[in-house]
Amino acid sequence: MKQAHILQQLDAHHPFDQREADLLQRIKDFVRAYENCHSRTLEVGHLTGSAWVIDHERAAALLTHHGKLNLWVQLGGHVENDPDLLSASWREAREESGLTDVQPLTPHIFDVDVHEIPANAKDPAHFHYDIRFLFTADRHAPLTVSSESKSLAWVPLENIHQLTQEESVLRMVRKTSNLR
Repeated sequence: MKQAHILQQLDAHHPFDQREADLLQRIKDFVRAYENCHSRTLEVGHLTGSAWVIDHERAAALLTHHGKLNLWVQLGGHVENDPDLLSASWREAREESGLTDVQPLTPHIFDVDVHEIPANAKDPAHFHYDIRFLFTADRHAPLTVSSESKSLAWVPLENIHQLTQEESVLRMVRKTSNLR
């Protein structure tokens, strides 16, 4: 994975608010500091790719009840040495939902976040430097819950706050509302 290409994508992203601007700068600093910024073996953290999947009407988002974190969040995960963050996010969207027809709405970054992952039996506590892309899919298409999830659900945007108070998820709801 080429740092220059990642930095170019990050430089093109326009943060929604000051909090996201600060996170964007933190991610840029991380990418500059670690040539292997995408590698799961980097113990301080690594890049991840997420998919904010909305329905065609832009009224609902597909959330997963994450198995390890016990939180309702967007689909996503490790980039697994994929040279393209968009394709890594797209792969994660398909793998974690079972959707076969999920499409990016734009090739540009939709959102960024940095969050700590607690230590577990395999890994020490570390950070995910999450790069998120916007996708669309048919909310009536069948879903398949992966081994990483407890559940999947299409949730109307106005109800997402009832499932999660994660600020980065709520920020993506606000961004999506602006698209309508």
